[in-house]
Amino acid sequence: MPKIQRRPEGYRVVSLEQVSPAQTRETDKQIIERLRERFEILDDMTRACKKGDVRAMIVSGAPGVGKSFGVERVLGKHDFLAEIANDEKLKKYEIVKGAMSAIGLYSKLYEYRQEKCILVFDDCDSVLLDDLSLNILKAALDTSKRRTIHWNTDSRLLRSEGVPNSFEFRGGAIFITNINFANVKSKKLQDHLLALESRCHYIDLTIHTEREKMLRIHQIVKDGMLDEYQFAEQQQSELLSFIDANKQQLRELSLRTVIKCADLMRTFPKDSKWQRVAEVTLMRHR
Repeated sequence: MPKIQRRPEGYRVVSLEQVSPAQTRETDKQIIERLRERFEILDDMTRACKKGDVRAMIVSGAPGVGKSFGVERVLGKHDFLAEIANDEKLKKYEIVKGAMSAIGLYSKLYEYRQEKCILVFDDCDSVLLDDLSLNILKAALDTSKRRTIHWNTDSRLLRSEGVPNSFEFRGGAIFITNINFANVKSKKLQDHLLALESRCHYIDLTIHTEREKMLRIHQIVKDGMLDEYQFAEQQQSELLSFIDANKQQLRELSLRTVIKCADLMRTFPKDSKWQRVAEVTLMRHR
């Protein structure tokens, strides 16, 4: 039986360590190519969102596998061009992290309401798990030609900020989340999320098992993730071997853990002291 992780918000997630027979037959090379293609598609879709060709997308995947990095890199290139042009009007996106209320969401959508503006909600799951926020998002991302959002309750906050009670939204949105929409069991939330999903392109990065996470780590390290540390090839190999040997004991198997280990290796380079420090600070102790 798959493990069930219960969450206080009223939904539960089924562990995805139990994979299909087709996935278990994949070779390491096939998995790496599958993951590479998914992340290339993520880059392409981010560019399409920025151009206004795609209205919205949802990016789902395990924590610490590089979901945010790809989106921020693509949007950052546009921001760099805006800095060169010295034109603040070209900076048409914002990355929103943490909690956000429904009225805060309404105000933020108004701020980025123009065409080709993008709001990126990075692990801002409060907007996905609140009825009012979801209704606002459904209106903002509706497939009709004219998308009008209404706030029908009097608000001193909106008045003070000059935000009207209704406006047309012509921008786009990207949602980066660890929530797997297919495994939300609350019927009420499921209906809302499915309505939102129908308005967005949905990209599941398909990194769920330990094997997939380790192959993703090897792929990103090979692509130059640790170049700034100027490690010798033997040092990189030692770091990856340590993570692979201890993957079941690590608090988190992710790219963030790779960076933490690299920081320790640079700080404590003698006699592999970094490994002992990593065992104390990054691993679970029974």
